[in-house]
Amino acid sequence: MEGVLLLGGATASGKSDAAIVLATAFDAEIVGADSRQIYRDMPIGTAAPTDEQRARVPHHLVGFLDPYERYSAARYVLDALRALEDIGSRGKRAIVSGGTGFYLRALRGGVALAPAYDESLRERLAREAQVHPADVLHAWLTALDAERAAAVHPSDRYRVVRALEVSLASTKATDRIGDLPSLAARGIRYAYVTLDVPLAEIDERIERRVRTMLEHGFVEEAERIGTRAAASSAVGYPLAIAWTRGWSTRDELAARLARETRRYARRQRTWFRGEPNVRPVAAADLAGFARETLGWR
Repeated sequence: MEGVLLLGGATASGKSDAAIVLATAFDAEIVGADSRQIYRDMPIGTAAPTDEQRARVPHHLVGFLDPYERYSAARYVLDALRALEDIGSRGKRAIVSGGTGFYLRALRGGVALAPAYDESLRERLAREAQVHPADVLHAWLTALDAERAAAVHPSDRYRVVRALEVSLASTKATDRIGDLPSLAARGIRYAYVTLDVPLAEIDERIERRVRTMLEHGFVEEAERIGTRAAASSAVGYPLAIAWTRGWSTRDELAARLARETRRYARRQRTWFRGEPNVRPVAAADLAGFARETLGWR
């Protein structure tokens, strides 16, 4: 394989469209890196690639999992590496694109927090907890210390974060990180980029997305998923369920969806900018970045 392009970024930053443009230009396929787009029957709320987009460019790890099934970061890495191997065996290039930064970090081989860019472990974990769902954090804990993870419920965010703090502070847990599969461990070259989009533009896209979601059946989608599904904690779904129970008006639902999504996008943006060895690049410059760093032609 010539090398893998990792494309991260905040929600509504245009990752899906940018990945498709690149894939078309460089004869590549796309591997998803989104902890909610992996689930079936949630395309509206998760802004998953459309059927038309998936027909244009092959996508992997998108819409393949039952919403009630739990999924770990370790499983994601194994699935992503298998997908990359399959893509490479057919002489294709690969783009890994998504907004779940921890999935991209785990795939790269950077699961452990590095003191070089962490002023305080507790403060760093607090930021992680703002961006990633509790089940993703629990998957991280499982990769570090399966025994400790088994004693903490996956949805108990506070205890999961505290357990992560203990595990990451332990030499024993850090030593085991090197045994996890990853791009680095397998010697697969990659370039890591995050989309550089002005906040004002992201905010405008979010407003349009919320209107489109509500017009195309987001509330009905949330009702089908219900509150017991592993995927039901995705941004916006609890708000939609609350509306169906009469706890808000339609206008309040739209405003809260937009506000919650804007806050999430800002947390993602800050998180990606704090990752090591990631370069912010405008969508128009992505092709040049791929040529420069990976030698794609």
